[in-house]
Amino acid sequence: MSTPWSKMAQNTPSSVVRDMLQAAQAPGMISLAGGLPAQTSFPLEAIRLAYEKVFMSGSAALQYAETEGYRPLRVKIAERLESKGLPASPDHMLLTTGSQQSIDLICRILLDPGDRVLVESPTYLAALQVIQSYQGVSYGVACDDHGMLPESLEEQLQLHRPKLVYINPTFSNPTGKVWSRERRQQAVDLCRKYGVLILEDDPYGEIRFNPEQLDVPALAALDAASYEGPSNVIYTSTFSKTVAPGLRTGWILAAPDIVKIAARAKQGADLHSSSIDQRALHALLETFDLDGHIRHISQDYEERMKKLTTLMASKSWDGITWNSPQGGMFLWLQLPEGMLASNLFTYGIQEKVCIVPGDSFYAGTPELNRMRINFTHTDPELLPEAVERMDRAIQRWHASNQSDHVVTM
Repeated sequence: MSTPWSKMAQNTPSSVVRDMLQAAQAPGMISLAGGLPAQTSFPLEAIRLAYEKVFMSGSAALQYAETEGYRPLRVKIAERLESKGLPASPDHMLLTTGSQQSIDLICRILLDPGDRVLVESPTYLAALQVIQSYQGVSYGVACDDHGMLPESLEEQLQLHRPKLVYINPTFSNPTGKVWSRERRQQAVDLCRKYGVLILEDDPYGEIRFNPEQLDVPALAALDAASYEGPSNVIYTSTFSKTVAPGLRTGWILAAPDIVKIAARAKQGADLHSSSIDQRALHALLETFDLDGHIRHISQDYEERMKKLTTLMASKSWDGITWNSPQGGMFLWLQLPEGMLASNLFTYGIQEKVCIVPGDSFYAGTPELNRMRINFTHTDPELLPEAVERMDRAIQRWHASNQSDHVVTM
């Protein structure tokens, strides 16, 4: 018999990037594709000691726990957020299995089939997949280097009357861009005006190369400073990029009614996230200099980014440009008109270097000559060879393009 798939299963697409990353596992492949932090950045010994402390404290860490998450860890997270200017309470927080689950839970409790969500153009691919899985419809808002264009956002708010605006405003995936303070305030004001919630996804915000030069508060902080009453911004972040992704611990900070309903949805999904991991993170934060660690990895990532872009610039690729991110994990490349990133991906695989075409990051009509590169995961010693392989892939494209225009007599 055929399997009677649910509507949700039928509407959950395979991850294009995840499918591509399978190719990155081939022997000898250098991958610039995944959004992975550097494994050398993980504070392995400190994490080991934290787990040891948890197990020495008894068997409670092995028991079922409250859905909202280990309260001492929620207190620690709230204190960190408060120190960075974001009002936070452990009672307004839900711990999740990474910020990916946060996106899923918020879409689960807000979206009915046909509901509309506004997103940046381009935006995080996996968020688009979650929205689609709940039969929501995503619409892209025009952006520039400073964030969503206010006139485009207001036009889309009026036209689509969305349930939600999803944004990744600080070192975004895939572009690595940072919204200006002015654009953040304009988005907060416009969404308040039209009564639309904002989901602010902030996994990369602490990885800042020059933090003293970057005055960009969270939209949740601006909303709290500008308006009284429950927050209109749902804020989510994670320890995946600052400690280690294997700990699978993120959080939702939101108005109490949203946290309450999201906790109910989480009960149906997994009861609670790993209590052992939460207790270990709490033990880590009690003694570990996390801010110092973040400064260290930020410096390391900046050096990796500069090395990669210097190597790329030395090739003088005609018509290929990229941004200079101030933090995060990604470069966003623009190729010449007519050079399809999907074709360059194919040539790259042939040369054993894996990159990500940008078309899957768009709601609606994509830009086909865009490409995302990760600069944090690959061993810096392999970057010269990675760029050489990219160069050969580009030369393959040029050779193929020229042969397609040969006129035979």
